[in-house]
Amino acid sequence: MATTRAALTEEDIRTLVRGATPDERALAAHKICRTLDGAVLTEADRERAHEILRVLAQDAAELVRAALSTTLKSSPLVPRDVALQLAKDVECVCLPILGASPVFTDADLIEIVRIGGPVRQVAVAKRPRVSQALSQAIVEQGCERAVEAVCANDNADFAEQTLKAAVERFEASDRVLTAIAYRRVLPLSVTEKLVRLASDQVRDHLLNHHQIPADLALEIATTAAERATVDLVDEAGRTPDVKGFVAHLHRNNRLTASLLLRALAHGHMTFLEWGLAELASVPHHRTWLMIHDAGPLGLKAIYERAGLPARLYSAFRAGVDTYHSMEFDGGARDRERFQERMLQRFLTQPLTAAREDVDYLLDKMDRLSEAARDSHMAVRA
Repeated sequence: MATTRAALTEEDIRTLVRGATPDERALAAHKICRTLDGAVLTEADRERAHEILRVLAQDAAELVRAALSTTLKSSPLVPRDVALQLAKDVECVCLPILGASPVFTDADLIEIVRIGGPVRQVAVAKRPRVSQALSQAIVEQGCERAVEAVCANDNADFAEQTLKAAVERFEASDRVLTAIAYRRVLPLSVTEKLVRLASDQVRDHLLNHHQIPADLALEIATTAAERATVDLVDEAGRTPDVKGFVAHLHRNNRLTASLLLRALAHGHMTFLEWGLAELASVPHHRTWLMIHDAGPLGLKAIYERAGLPARLYSAFRAGVDTYHSMEFDGGARDRERFQERMLQRFLTQPLTAAREDVDYLLDKMDRLSEAARDSHMAVRA
């Protein structure tokens, strides 16, 4: 190999073959592997390089074989037969090359997953590229740690059915479910399965980072610790499709006067607008004008058309007036302070709302006050 003779001396080769200690041979192996990997090789040179690598792979010392595996773990220079031999070696030898080598075929890696045991399965699962066929093999045959690793690997390609199978197989594993939930992209069918099984923290991540259909958000809300309307109103502020969300609530008889009143008290005016538009069968732009730009009679007209109880109109009137008198100031905790002020002003108006709704609003104001106090204490600390 003329291109490498200047870098590789005869002493290097002799040390590799006849080195007195494993440490000496491992150092020689590291130098030889680095030199070969950086050289421009002819076909004949490549054949000689392969012969040298096969000698290294047969060395009795783990240190030498580990030097080969580590130094050339990402190199296409390693012959496939050598890579397969190293993959069956002890962990310090097999793990580097299993985790990165491009010379393995999908069939090779699937077979390693099938017979290789947990440590090798995890190494394969963390590779910089995992095909759909390989991810399927890991989900079907891998241990829990391997499935967690491949699901957490955003460079792993998944068929929708494979992700669903992972959820079904490890539905009791918080680690696997969390890894799936935190993937950058999830099919809707997988999100639906996850949200029924995951912890509160993971469910909250799903709600904030993945598309959730209205009926599923409704189901989540009804199983929450607080009253259904609490989370339901909060969810309305997050959904990108308020119109669809409101329509779904209406179809399920959940678009009630109580829900709309609570939404108004939270400052969710868009939700109120679409809710009244849905109940009144009036286009949103006309509803908006009647609420905001048609004087006191506009709100009354759209309210009556929506069929809401007359006894609650004064409460809605007070809420809309309070909303119009307030603005976000752009400061820290802007949204929380806005809601707190809305609730304070709302509750000081002479209302005819139901006792349970007033109790709810008072409780909400207490929670906001506690949150503000905790935040202030944290800043002082």
